[in-house]
Amino acid sequence: MPGGVTVRVPAKVNVQLAVGGARADGFHDLANVFLAVGLYDEVTVTPADALRVTCEGPDADQVPLDRTNLAARAVEKLAARYGRRADVHIHIAKDIPVAGGMAGGSADGAGALVACDALWGTGASRDELLEICAELGSDVPFSLVGGAALGTGRGEKLRVLEVGGTFHWVFAVADGGLSTPAVYGEFDRLHAGVAVPEPVASGALLEALASGDALALAGAVSNDLQGAALSLRPSLESTLTAGVEGGALAAIVSGSGPTTAFLVSDGESAGKVAEALLASGVCRAARVAVGPVAGAVVL
Repeated sequence: MPGGVTVRVPAKVNVQLAVGGARADGFHDLANVFLAVGLYDEVTVTPADALRVTCEGPDADQVPLDRTNLAARAVEKLAARYGRRADVHIHIAKDIPVAGGMAGGSADGAGALVACDALWGTGASRDELLEICAELGSDVPFSLVGGAALGTGRGEKLRVLEVGGTFHWVFAVADGGLSTPAVYGEFDRLHAGVAVPEPVASGALLEALASGDALALAGAVSNDLQGAALSLRPSLESTLTAGVEGGALAAIVSGSGPTTAFLVSDGESAGKVAEALLASGVCRAARVAVGPVAGAVVL
């Protein structure tokens, strides 16, 4: 848009999501291995008389357009820190599945933050931007960083990871979303009275990422929230089965779901698995993407 700044931000898949027991503050300690993948939202900010949010794209009607939107909250936090009025129009061109466990809302928050930093010329350091991201939500810092990273604490403390190659994925988009707090609540219910171990990153998984070995990664992916997501949405089991029968190396619920992620060996296999998923009728869309990709980028 003329006079505006546009930032492209990727989706993520959790190749490992190890979840500890509930903390006193209601959050959970995590060992969260993020991989940024090539499905993108684009966030554009332009000067305006007041803060407003618009959105276009698949399921745009499900995106909040008020101040609960993470993009709006990001702009307000940056404006408050630099003594500005948050008078911008935020337009989100959405392609990341909504409420799908792929951090679409977090991506929009990071995108709006980077866009307004550029629009206003605040000169905020990367550490400042990451600090604001962490205040917004557990996944927002990774949306800024991209690539691959291990998130600890509640996921916001990042250590960048080496990746030795490109991994190919298929994502099955389900009808409707799943609330992340509801999935964590179900995790707590399922583990009531059970000692939940401290979350630790898998050494085998980190080695597989570093070597770029898709077969090794397929044997190491895990998601401690998967049981809770399947409990709330049992139909996802059929989606996971269909992807494996279609040729996927591994199948996993992405984050809190309900999007399911399928690791495949190459681009040709990705196309075949996507076709098999669609033919089985277990999802309403199948998206192909590769990772890792860069985090938030000004276009």
